[in-house]
Amino acid sequence: MKIVQINTVCSTGSTGKIAADLYYIAQKAGNTPFIAYGRGTSPKEINSFKIGNSLDFVQHVLINFFLGKSGFGSKAVTRRFLKWLDEIKPDVLHLHNLHGFYIHVEMLFEYIKIHHIPAVWTLHDCWPLTGQCAHFDYAGCAKWQSACQKCPIYRSSYPYSLFRDNSRQNYELKKSAFTGVENMTIVTPSNWLADIVRKSFLKEYPVTIIPNGINLDIFKPAAPQFANTVFDIANSTFVTVPKIILGVANVWTSRKGLDFFLRLSGLLDSSYHIVLIGVSQKQQKKLQKEYSGRITLLTRTANQHELAEWYRRAHVYMNPTLEDNFPTTNLEAMACGTPVITFNTGGSPESITEKCGIIVEKGNMNQLKEAILSLDKKTEITSLACRERAMEFNREIRFKEYLKLYNNSLKS
Repeated sequence: MKIVQINTVCSTGSTGKIAADLYYIAQKAGNTPFIAYGRGTSPKEINSFKIGNSLDFVQHVLINFFLGKSGFGSKAVTRRFLKWLDEIKPDVLHLHNLHGFYIHVEMLFEYIKIHHIPAVWTLHDCWPLTGQCAHFDYAGCAKWQSACQKCPIYRSSYPYSLFRDNSRQNYELKKSAFTGVENMTIVTPSNWLADIVRKSFLKEYPVTIIPNGINLDIFKPAAPQFANTVFDIANSTFVTVPKIILGVANVWTSRKGLDFFLRLSGLLDSSYHIVLIGVSQKQQKKLQKEYSGRITLLTRTANQHELAEWYRRAHVYMNPTLEDNFPTTNLEAMACGTPVITFNTGGSPESITEKCGIIVEKGNMNQLKEAILSLDKKTEITSLACRERAMEFNREIRFKEYLKLYNNSLKS
């Protein structure tokens, strides 16, 4: 079976790692997989096709900035990609993130409809069913249920349209393009997103829930290689801290909960220390002096072994996200034996049980603090229970569900 996955990136970031893991599992099962991607690079061992290029990316970004048309640029590179698909003749197309300024979505879906290719579409966010944004929960917007218009966050939320609100037209164009596919299944990692899909214009398609999977050979309990020391940049010295509160994100924003970490640093005594991974160099420069001694700010790491070591060193992994689909970081922390504290928002609490973490009211700072302080008293929360829960998300088991889905789509 020839399987072509399409995603913004290949083997990097959360969605790129998912696509790469699926590639290896499909290949191991005797299939012929490919990954088509828009940005960055691909590992040499992956049979891949790069759709976009630097010039096209800039042009697509500018089209969105000035006209608000994310997903409706990149005509030339999309045309070249579709010619490549003609040569490959895939049995199944597996779509992931189509936003990211690298592909023309109308052309892609017209191709799928004309060639009657079975398709699987994994939604990693809400962009496919809105006229503008990838996440609307933070803004409290429900216009996507009827027709997006007068978008309240078109300037402030990715994909940013700085000069024009084109949400109504985008909504109608997406609805026309994304509906009417003869054989397509929607996959969501969370029940939360599945319920949203069933209320959207994508409700005509069957929805399957396949949670994200993780590599349990990398993310596992072990004796930390380093003591609980952190580097104090302001004083150029290492400081020993008893309890590390860890936060991890690709990009730290208010939506991801950065403000809660900053506020929390002033509410806890010196026995706690916050470590944030994924801050930009600009954020690091801006915040490190003010929060020196209370927060260690580290830039993003692509080294999963290094990340696993931080999970193991942490007393607790805190994820105060204000909107999210199904955070893989929660699973990675639990796989390393570290409990999780998260807000009751989106799909973030779906992986947490009373034996491996605490769920608090969305945005409640006091509950967040109390959850951290009460963690030691909750004897039912153990490292073993965290690991056992994470084992339910073994990528080998979870991603084999996709292979069954591919075969069912072919039979249809």
